[in-house]
Amino acid sequence: MVSSESIRERGRRKRDGGGEGGRDSGSTGGINEGEGMRKLLLGLGFLVQGFRCFPWMAVNFFLKDGLKVDPSTLQILQSSANLPMVAKPFYGIISDSFYIFGQHRVPYIAIGAFLQAVSWIAIFLSPSNISFFTITLYLLLGNLGASVVEVANDAMVAELGKPPSSSSKNSQHSSSGQLQSFVWIAASVGGILGNLAGGIAIDRFPPQVMFLMFGILLSIQFLVTIFINESSLGLPKSPQNRGIKKQLSELLVALQKPEIYYSITWFAASYAMIPALTGTMFYYQTQHLGVKSSVLGISKVFGQAAMLLWGIIYNKNLKSMSPLKLMSAIQATMAVFMFSDFLFVKGVYRMLGIPDSLYVVLFSGLLEVLYFFKILPFSVVMAQLCPPGCEGSVMAFLMSALALAIIVSGYLGVALSSFVQVTGNDFSGLQHALLIQAVCTLLPLYWSSCIPDGDKPKTKPKES
Repeated sequence: MVSSESIRERGRRKRDGGGEGGRDSGSTGGINEGEGMRKLLLGLGFLVQGFRCFPWMAVNFFLKDGLKVDPSTLQILQSSANLPMVAKPFYGIISDSFYIFGQHRVPYIAIGAFLQAVSWIAIFLSPSNISFFTITLYLLLGNLGASVVEVANDAMVAELGKPPSSSSKNSQHSSSGQLQSFVWIAASVGGILGNLAGGIAIDRFPPQVMFLMFGILLSIQFLVTIFINESSLGLPKSPQNRGIKKQLSELLVALQKPEIYYSITWFAASYAMIPALTGTMFYYQTQHLGVKSSVLGISKVFGQAAMLLWGIIYNKNLKSMSPLKLMSAIQATMAVFMFSDFLFVKGVYRMLGIPDSLYVVLFSGLLEVLYFFKILPFSVVMAQLCPPGCEGSVMAFLMSALALAIIVSGYLGVALSSFVQVTGNDFSGLQHALLIQAVCTLLPLYWSSCIPDGDKPKTKPKES
């Protein structure tokens, strides 16, 4: 959470540099109000973002049981639906460059929420025999809206989460990452609620009803957002309507900085080279093992609870730890869990008397969220490295690279499943696929030195 002390520090810094010194004495009430509005807007935004697992759980069962698609087709849709996320730099440049009614973050959040609401309500209104192509278009529209919202939210977090330039090293360590941890926790709470509600609702309601519920939630987010004025958020001032060409130029200059370029390259590659087997494992657990949807929901709740706990632990104990060591440890832990999945499919845990449902609850949900543990420390590093004025563009480029990496990972998973001849009824080759997946997860450790280590980003860059 953002402390009142760090908010006041930002206020003093703004007064000293912006010639607005007479406005701030005795303005604690305004600061507290601005902090409350920020927490409302960002907290709700990331909460809804985390809750997106609720309709997507319904999508998985709707495709499997309603449209009768095979595991590879399901995974292709899961990956392809992220295509709008790849264009995030464009959305970031637009939001950095063009103001709507004098605002350049809040209107984009409202637009994104509106597009998502239209998408999910349209799926609800569609006939039950909706074509695979049509539902794919609706999901692409929904993810387009989600990506616009995420770009605006991430830009605000980057703008507000920068450590004060005049602070000492110790104060930077104490304040940096607090806002990132707050929104991480909000997204985790949304994930917990979404998976818990999804696991219960999928057995009681048709998937279309779940789509409608999420559409209503997005409509509420839209209505709340349009009544928030950006001036109350205390965002750093920047020139309006700077122009796409100028903003693109600044983004290219920022990406040419070695500490930014190499970090993003490693981060994206660490995801892209791991063949994702989520669709295959979903079919293996539900089709082959007969694991109930409620168990899958509890598993995902367990995973989201781990994400929530991770956000709290990181904020309290790990912010000052070397990002290099922290993300390398996460990468190695992922490989260990993937090897554990190999033992699970091989039947080792079953021979030890551990029920399949217990393993799914304790390990499957945790492995699914381990993929994203690296995002929190890495986003803190990138917020510190972002040049002022193009936070939205740089953070959007980062998330775009991540989205593209996840798409590549999903397609590699489809290719791997085909190579080992895994189908909806034959999972004999899944063991080999999991071993290959674990080995691929370890490979990024060999060039993890690309990650800035400790305070090196502050002294290493030399601009020519």
